[in-house]
Amino acid sequence: MARVLVGVTGGIAAYKACELVRLLVKAGHEVTPVLTPDAERFVTTHTFEALARREAPRDLYPHLVESDLLVIAPLSANTLAKLAHGLADNVLTQAALAFRGPLLVAPAMNVRMWEHPATKENVATLVERGVEILGPEAGELAEGEHGPGRMTEPEAIFARCQKILRHTSSLAGKHVVVSAGGTREPIDLVRFVGNRSSGRMGVALAAEAKRRGADVTLVYANGSILPPAGVEVVPAPTAADMRREMLARGDAEVVLMAAAVADYRPSKPEEGKRPKDGEMWSLDLEPTEDVLAELGSMPSNGRVLVGFAADSGERGLERAREKLANKRGNLFVYNDVSQSGIGFEAEENELVLVSARGERRVGRRSKEECAVAILDEVEGLLGGG
Repeated sequence: MARVLVGVTGGIAAYKACELVRLLVKAGHEVTPVLTPDAERFVTTHTFEALARREAPRDLYPHLVESDLLVIAPLSANTLAKLAHGLADNVLTQAALAFRGPLLVAPAMNVRMWEHPATKENVATLVERGVEILGPEAGELAEGEHGPGRMTEPEAIFARCQKILRHTSSLAGKHVVVSAGGTREPIDLVRFVGNRSSGRMGVALAAEAKRRGADVTLVYANGSILPPAGVEVVPAPTAADMRREMLARGDAEVVLMAAAVADYRPSKPEEGKRPKDGEMWSLDLEPTEDVLAELGSMPSNGRVLVGFAADSGERGLERAREKLANKRGNLFVYNDVSQSGIGFEAEENELVLVSARGERRVGRRSKEECAVAILDEVEGLLGGG
């Protein structure tokens, strides 16, 4: 079954985490409890070790960040703030900062703490990063006050864990290849023709595929986003490099061409650096090979091939529809890069998923959430749905 980290922070609700650990162990999961020092003021580490049948770590072991799920219940206002600001002063916050899998948190605190603007800002920050927040529930609190602040019951947290873990194993055993970033085509020794792709969308797809249990290869062209842990990274700085590396892996079960590959390159790049001399400089550009079309012409053997179309307006969407047929892909992801706040260099996207099954619009959301929608569609195509 799955490997689950159960983080426990300080608060009276810490005792409820014992039941969560018991339910996860009963379901057959490998559970590692990770307590903050404040949590041990309420429930001892030995209690959780006995329930989990596993010792709590005293240091940040490598195996912690290779787990399938990190759930923190209860999550105190203090640790919530630490997560939002990237602080790592104990084993739990260190693990959370290094962890690249799904993170589920169940806050528990006084109602006034929960409703404070600082807490609201911290919650918004975590949600923006893709952290799932369950609760808190309204009711009578330990201090005798009423309002939202109670930790969601362990049974409900366990049910949500099960759903997340089922999702994380949906691509188990499958090889997924993702291209990301933007290629740079040399003009001379120091200059290049390039684009503004940061690689964020492709990295998000690689991370989501990894969460779903896939064996992931990220063919990465000059991206500025840190690749997810546990993913093979293959550098491919130019269009020629991208073509070579992608064609070598074209037999993967899923191929996602999220990279912005240059359509043209200088036909005769200079070997050294051309000095600035005040004269006009003209460049002859030649077309690069169409890697996606070449992949589409290969025997598919049940493969799902996904192309990305960064274009503008309804005419751009129409071109994405044409590409679906002409390049023999199974799915095209269209995003209108003429809109502000989405697409290149942005943290959000707004998509239209175009396939033989029809079209599905994905409203503006984080690229991590877009990756979820895209891979949901890919799974439907793999299943023949």
